[in-house]
Amino acid sequence: MYANAGMLGPDALAALIEEKVKASGTSFYWGMRMLEVPRRRAMYAVYAFCREVDDVADEDVMVPEERLRRLEIWRQEVGRVFKGDPDHPVAMALVEAVATYGLRAEDLLAVIDGCAMDAQGVVTRPPMAVLDLYCDRVACAVGRLSVRVFGTWTPACDDVAAALGRALQLTNILRDVEEDAGMGRLYLPDELLASYGIQGADPAAVLAHPLLPLVRRDLAQLARGHFADAAAAMARSPRRTMRPAALMCATYRAVLDKLEAGEWATGNGRVRLPVWRKLWYAVRHGIL
Repeated sequence: MYANAGMLGPDALAALIEEKVKASGTSFYWGMRMLEVPRRRAMYAVYAFCREVDDVADEDVMVPEERLRRLEIWRQEVGRVFKGDPDHPVAMALVEAVATYGLRAEDLLAVIDGCAMDAQGVVTRPPMAVLDLYCDRVACAVGRLSVRVFGTWTPACDDVAAALGRALQLTNILRDVEEDAGMGRLYLPDELLASYGIQGADPAAVLAHPLLPLVRRDLAQLARGHFADAAAAMARSPRRTMRPAALMCATYRAVLDKLEAGEWATGNGRVRLPVWRKLWYAVRHGIL
């Protein structure tokens, strides 16, 4: 299927992956663009990989069995990356990133495992332990890959990935409650819902409950605890390495601030920051 991709030179392959990232519309494209070229290419490869497997999990025209089959192909492709003979263009781009920055197969596979949880529909009113596992797979694993690309790695960098990944994912969950409900998904943890007497797993019914803002408030507090842990771990990590992480931390904390200011009470869960504020954060943390 990707026979022609094997004929691409390094620069052509890098341009193909960058175009995939740019076309995705991610708000972090320009942040990644500010990295030096080798690190930038590696981060594009990591992002493109995450996007590929996430798209499989979100493909609503496929039955769960077909999604899982496609994810299994990606597991095999990760194995081929570490043997140096991948087939998919995105996997080809990962080969250099793995060799240069010591990316681990276990983290790439964890991302696939997290997407498999979505593909099977198991993340619906999950117990807190399952939600934490989901966050580790879809967010913290990405962080563990990223901190190896950003700069000098130390064990404290993985502590940043663990805390910041959870903080970012919980913020995403709080922001996207309505959007996820439209897809039949409910990531709010069972223990918090039950503590306010909110029963059932039907997203529409849960969203209509008058005490739902209290659940969101409590989950936001949990996210803030993770942001604080991330900041403490950043202080123990190489400052230059942490610049992109600090930018993400500041940006998402601002999103959480807006959510807690009351925007989720109106049902408008999708919060966006103005461009000037994103630019200010980028300057403040030395990205621009």
